[in-house]
Amino acid sequence: MSLKMNFPYEDHFIVTNGVTLHVVQAGPLDGPVALLLHGFPDFWASWTAQVDHLVQAGYRVWIPDQRGYNESEKPPDIDSYHINILADDVCGLISSTGNQKVTLLGHDWGGAVSWWLAHRNPDLIDRLIIINSAHFSVILHYMKWNLRQLARSWYMYFFRIPFLPEYLLRRRNYQALTEALTKRSQPNTFSATDLDRCRAAWSQPGALKSMINWYRALMRDKPVTTKSVQITVPTLLIWGSQDHALGQEMAQPSIDLCDQGELRMISNAGHWVHREASSTVNRYILEFLSKK
Repeated sequence: MSLKMNFPYEDHFIVTNGVTLHVVQAGPLDGPVALLLHGFPDFWASWTAQVDHLVQAGYRVWIPDQRGYNESEKPPDIDSYHINILADDVCGLISSTGNQKVTLLGHDWGGAVSWWLAHRNPDLIDRLIIINSAHFSVILHYMKWNLRQLARSWYMYFFRIPFLPEYLLRRRNYQALTEALTKRSQPNTFSATDLDRCRAAWSQPGALKSMINWYRALMRDKPVTTKSVQITVPTLLIWGSQDHALGQEMAQPSIDLCDQGELRMISNAGHWVHREASSTVNRYILEFLSKK
């Protein structure tokens, strides 16, 4: 991930849903808003490779550190990380943009929040772009009935244990987390500078506990819905097929739940596809956004 930026980045702190979130912004103030949501164990800089391309296309880009991450507020209790609360954070950010709708992009956990928001509040989303994250009903099904995905999701069950995951992830200068990035991606995807910035984000007081609490909240209180899980907004799903955590077999069932869905598989990349194959990912994003 290159840190060279053609456009100036602005740091903002925005109160939404009772918490203060750090939000990096770039691009023209009068442009349509693209709101980008990172996943675990990332932070806003996950999207650096996409920002210039979106700004060049005329978008005002908003990238929050989601609650519990990096410079954003970190409520200590598990209940503060329920999917509906996470989605409410995004609703508040959308309201703060001054726009009625945004283009919403999400990777990993950011994708999970984006899927849920598109289901719950489709009126707030113009277009939806998901990167390596399965529709919530698909992943919940696969985690229950698919043995291969159950094995891949072992860490979600491990994270339910109090205290121990934080201790183990912090050991040896966050070795387990850095290896989750470097050993599960193409060589040179993460530079030494990238990893130093990640460690700085993970070392923020309360960050590890809050990051893991996303999983604890999900495993304790899985989302349920009484209405159709079909996604009605135009949706692009990009999937790196070498994903070690989420099986590619969940991609097609996820896009099948979209009224207007497109699936783009990238064979030479995995979970961090927007970093590993950023040129291809950016091309797919801009092609999707250029359609009427």
